[in-house]
Amino acid sequence: MLKKTFLHFPGIGLKTERKLWNEGICSWNDLENILGMEKEPRFAGKRLPPSFKNQLEISRKNYEERKANFFAGRLPPNQVWRLFADFRGSAAFLDIETTGLGGDGDHITTISLYDGRSLSYYVWGENMQDFPRDIARYSLLVTYNGKCFDLPFIERYFKIKLDQHAHLDLRFILAGLGYKGGLKSCEKQLGINRGDLERVDGYMAVLLWQEYRRHGNVRALETLLSYNMEDTVNLELLACLAYNELIASTPFRECKLALPPSPGVEVPFKAAPEIIEKLRRGLKSGFAG
Repeated sequence: MLKKTFLHFPGIGLKTERKLWNEGICSWNDLENILGMEKEPRFAGKRLPPSFKNQLEISRKNYEERKANFFAGRLPPNQVWRLFADFRGSAAFLDIETTGLGGDGDHITTISLYDGRSLSYYVWGENMQDFPRDIARYSLLVTYNGKCFDLPFIERYFKIKLDQHAHLDLRFILAGLGYKGGLKSCEKQLGINRGDLERVDGYMAVLLWQEYRRHGNVRALETLLSYNMEDTVNLELLACLAYNELIASTPFRECKLALPPSPGVEVPFKAAPEIIEKLRRGLKSGFAG
């Protein structure tokens, strides 16, 4: 879809782009052919701006150099989804768990990172220091609510900047399609079920971490990691579903993506229903941990 996009050209909006498509200029190759064949190339009765040739060259250069953030910075925020198919091979699906909402003393407890092939995880006090090196390998980050939470928290915690990455936040993309609520709510609306983890949410994730740290309960950590990893792995399917709905509103519906299996990879940890139930009982009685 990205090579059919002209919105990142200065002065091109959705209406003008649609006119280009209707005139048969449906890709960068089409534009290049017209610019090369005609002395004064025109579209819709108007001469194409001379700057189009330069913009096309810049686009190709950044595409070949795999600079997703170049396009993300020039597309309207609600059109950044167009990057996904072209940069899926260098995308990282990302989710974090924390001890709180980012106040003094709060820190990241676990991070899960999935690239469509392999699944990595990072645990506070164990291998968290490896994360900045690993995330640098990717050019596109895919999250749910990462714009407001995950990415700012990561930048503060590690004292790094992630502005070299393009970012696709599925919370806003799915909301635009009518799928609102938290991540698990959107999953349910799209037919994804969590099994034993249906009863786990962000607050329960904090309690699982406390259970692990206070009592050395490794099964609590494994349950937390299972929850964190399922959040991350499911993002790939959600991104594909959203992309397919959005591309269906363009003339290029034949470019829909094949859906990955669900789950896309086996999560190496299993939830412990008895620990989840113990913490739920504690919450009902006003005490947890």
